[in-house]
Amino acid sequence: MTERRRLMVTLMQRLSTVAPMGYGIGLHIRFAQPMYYRNTFPQAWQDTYNSNSYQLRDPLIFWGIANSGRTRWSEISLPDPFGILDKAKAHGLTYGATTSCGKVTSRTLVGVARDDREFTDAEIDVVAEITDALHETAMPADDLTPSMIEALRLADGQQPMADAAADIGISEDVLHKRLSSARSRLGASTTAEALRMAREYRLI
Repeated sequence: MTERRRLMVTLMQRLSTVAPMGYGIGLHIRFAQPMYYRNTFPQAWQDTYNSNSYQLRDPLIFWGIANSGRTRWSEISLPDPFGILDKAKAHGLTYGATTSCGKVTSRTLVGVARDDREFTDAEIDVVAEITDALHETAMPADDLTPSMIEALRLADGQQPMADAAADIGISEDVLHKRLSSARSRLGASTTAEALRMAREYRLI
């Protein structure tokens, strides 16, 4: 596990201590899709949410995309014609907070919930701090060269590396060097980890 991955796991563990009814994370949302997504809300609510495509209608997501900052769910005044927030309460997500950071072209959102009381300002400060840290830790690797991305695509295929290198007119040694450079830029210790990260970043 890379240092980046360890830090993300540590941050999410810390987040779970603040959010007794779970949390939802969307890191670096671009073109309506997050680079990384994690949801620990009750499974029954996740099933209901996903089967009804509520992410396309959720006022919490609309608020987070339109704003950078923090808010309690009870303070959001956006329309909720599908009654998503009321339906969430039936699953124990009675009180919540959403934090958002980053440019609108690469926004990170975190939502947390509890069933007993509103989040305090201090708790929301912690969530916002974690949101900022996750956003920075998971910063997409935009500096990979086209040849590095091509090497990752080839490594992700079923073809032997020697054949893949020959197909694009380079030696196997050069292909391995490009993969090594890609691993270094991504902060990955193995090619398998680099491939997983490249998929998360939607590079391949």
